[in-house]
Amino acid sequence: MDMKKRITLELRNRSPAEIVELVVDNSRSADGEVEGLTDEFTELEFLSVVNVGLSSLAKLPSLPKLRKLELSDNNLSGSLDTLAQKCPNLTYLNLSGNKIKELSTLEALQNLKSLQSLDLFNCEITSLEDYRESVFELLPQVTYLDGFDQEDNEAPDSEADDEDEDGEDRAGPTGDYGEEDDEEEDEDGSEGREEDYEDEDDYAEEEEEQHGAQGQKRKRDVDDEGEDDDDDDEDN
Repeated sequence: MDMKKRITLELRNRSPAEIVELVVDNSRSADGEVEGLTDEFTELEFLSVVNVGLSSLAKLPSLPKLRKLELSDNNLSGSLDTLAQKCPNLTYLNLSGNKIKELSTLEALQNLKSLQSLDLFNCEITSLEDYRESVFELLPQVTYLDGFDQEDNEAPDSEADDEDEDGEDRAGPTGDYGEEDDEEEDEDGSEGREEDYEDEDDYAEEEEEQHGAQGQKRKRDVDDEGEDDDDDDEDN
């Protein structure tokens, strides 16, 4: 599917001004140029154009709100100056898998003052001596190159970290609370059972006392009846 038709399908009957994210990966650019994108995409913040056969960015429209741009696995070897002109607020740029060979090609990115993360995986430039040091020196605004900063600390995945923290926050208190409840229930249950046992013992003792008292009473009644019978016999 060509790139222009793919963009039309991705609109899904919405106007370009409503689109914040647009992904047209694996579509085809007939002449190696950007097709189907216009200045009407004024709210676009994320654009992914991976593996579409791009060899030039000359026809990239003005995208003032664009912050993340995925251009990996294309045939770009230059024309990066267009990015500073048309996408001045980029913070993340992925150029992995393109035909960028010389450090001088990246000089055009110096005007992207907000650029924080740049990926150049699988580009010939990565084989240059002191590649990382040279890029950081050329582009001091860049914090992460190929996913790592100058001290080899990996770039954080903010979304994943947020999810993990939220998950831990939710799971932690809930789990602790449940265990405490179980312990309290066990203690209450044990105390309850002990009290029940004590009550049963007391009840048994009372029963024995009552039975003993009743037995003694019956014995006294029988003895009294015996004495009465003896008295009657003597009278006779």
